[in-house]
Amino acid sequence: MKNILIAAAVLLLAACAKTPDIDYDKSVDFGNYKTFAWFPQATLADAGNYQISPLMEKRVREAVNTQLQANGMTPADEASADVLINYHASVDTKVDVDTFNVGYGARWNYWGMGYNTQATTHEYDVGTLVIDVVDRASNQLVWRGAREGRLQKKQTPEERNKAVQEAVATILSGFPPEKLK
Repeated sequence: MKNILIAAAVLLLAACAKTPDIDYDKSVDFGNYKTFAWFPQATLADAGNYQISPLMEKRVREAVNTQLQANGMTPADEASADVLINYHASVDTKVDVDTFNVGYGARWNYWGMGYNTQATTHEYDVGTLVIDVVDRASNQLVWRGAREGRLQKKQTPEERNKAVQEAVATILSGFPPEKLK
């Protein structure tokens, strides 16, 4: 019985793991990409949410730079880079509804059926970070990765930095696509 509970817990945790949503052009040879630069217009600042600020933008850029360099790419100027990096962020409010039903039946000298329903709602913010890789020569999108996650409020700067690093590492775990094979 204990082994069944442990197996169920492991499956539940695996199902809850945040995996990125990745799409790419299969005709592209990603082995040719060695250098990267940022799109000059790349910015998160106008996303319209207080959690997306110049401080958050700096964290995201630093995390992307670190991950791409860990993947063997080298920063370059925009005119000579193999690929240009762009990113987008959005924040949506979602509602979670929990419903609890209670039914009860027979009693001494009384037959009947009762049913009680209690519902509670919770609003929360979900953020989505999208990272695009564009071939500079053709100006075509060749790879896109995204991750969605529940945003936490009242975090310290260190907690925010860690969350950004984890999100970017998860997204870029599939870049270049040869790593997925």
